[in-house]
Amino acid sequence: MKSTIMKTSWQERYHAAEVYTLRCKVLDQPGMLGKLITAIGKTQTHVGNISTSGLDSHNKIRDVQVFCADKQHLTRLLEMVSAIDGIEVLHVNDDVLEMHRRGVIDVKSRVAINNLSDLRMVYTPGVASVCNKIVENPALAWNLTGLCDRVAIVTNGTAVLGLGDIGVSGSLPVMEGKAAIFAEFANISAFPILVDSKKPDEVVETIVRIAAGFGAIQLEDIAAPACFEIEEKLRTKLDIPVFHDDQHGTATVTLATLINALQRTGRKPQNCSAIIAGAGAAGYAIAMILREFGIGDIVVYDSIGPLYAGRTKSMNPYKQKLAKITNPQDIQGYLMEGFKGRDIFIGVARPNMVSKDMIAAMAPRPLVFPLSNPVGEISVDDAYEAGAGVAADGRTINNALAYPGLFRGALDAQARDITLNMQLAAAHTLADLAPEDALLPDMLDKTIHQRVAAAVAKAYV
Repeated sequence: MKSTIMKTSWQERYHAAEVYTLRCKVLDQPGMLGKLITAIGKTQTHVGNISTSGLDSHNKIRDVQVFCADKQHLTRLLEMVSAIDGIEVLHVNDDVLEMHRRGVIDVKSRVAINNLSDLRMVYTPGVASVCNKIVENPALAWNLTGLCDRVAIVTNGTAVLGLGDIGVSGSLPVMEGKAAIFAEFANISAFPILVDSKKPDEVVETIVRIAAGFGAIQLEDIAAPACFEIEEKLRTKLDIPVFHDDQHGTATVTLATLINALQRTGRKPQNCSAIIAGAGAAGYAIAMILREFGIGDIVVYDSIGPLYAGRTKSMNPYKQKLAKITNPQDIQGYLMEGFKGRDIFIGVARPNMVSKDMIAAMAPRPLVFPLSNPVGEISVDDAYEAGAGVAADGRTINNALAYPGLFRGALDAQARDITLNMQLAAAHTLADLAPEDALLPDMLDKTIHQRVAAAVAKAYV
């Protein structure tokens, strides 16, 4: 049985990354709107909202929302529409761009300043007494400032979503989006911190110097292997949680999905074998959490083949560690060899690298999770056609289900770290809260994040 999602977006349904609204002048005659929609349909474009925004003596002004895969798709659409007599495209509005105009976050006062007395308590001279209390007892800063609700989202822009190394300025809309999710679902004030350096030690030094203003650090979109080194060094230098979401957030949500997929197909983790495509940040963390969960037979592939004990080509200390604890059968063949007879596939590598034949070579009714964004290693439809028992991609298995609750729980417990035990608690909670016909709960349900936070805080020891 295929999994269903409680709620979805039009972008997910139509596999459309870009959303536009066309403002069109349409001759006010019967059938003209039909001609416009038919022309749009001929370019394999889905239509959203349609509204009338004005009229003149001979025309109506129509706003038509369309969902496109890319800019080339939009160009084909405009050429088709512009060829219709009686229809003129007046303006094309990029709906995503407009949502991000001036950013998606801002800073607002938590308290009202209605008079001079309020101002003097918030600022000088009243604030001095608060400062003095913190000087006398620095631990009071946790509750007398916003530290208890404040997270730094740190990136150097070297591994942004499916975009790669686009630099810190290009990464800022992503960091602002993460901050908006923190605010909306976990009541956390998160601030993007852009560190314009690819040198791990410079990134570490920068974060250490600003960390006093935050209750936790989320590392985001930092390429491997630098991300491992940065996280390890920060954890030794700071007494607040440091959490690389691309590693541990991905691993947590993947495990939550896997728990329900195993139950749905009648499997036990100790009896399962897995193949992971991708030995970077996400692949490393997923392998680690799967081992902790009880799956002992895991093989991890990178761009040149499987990791195995004794491999020397294209290795680093983190791949070396994986090689020592995975691949017990010492598989050294091509990618197809890794799929044969395996129960679980998890992809965190690159689009369209997995064939139907590879899925068909797995154990009966395998669990298939192609997580690369925006396009997975294999499509969910192709995975099912090849015999998958359960399949889901990165649109379903979304980090946004995990990190708000993980950080809220860590802050509420005043934790010094986000431990593997806290991640396991989050994964089991997410799995438990999923409806019967879904692998995961609805990420827009704020109570889900609250319950994850409670479980995470309780798991901190």
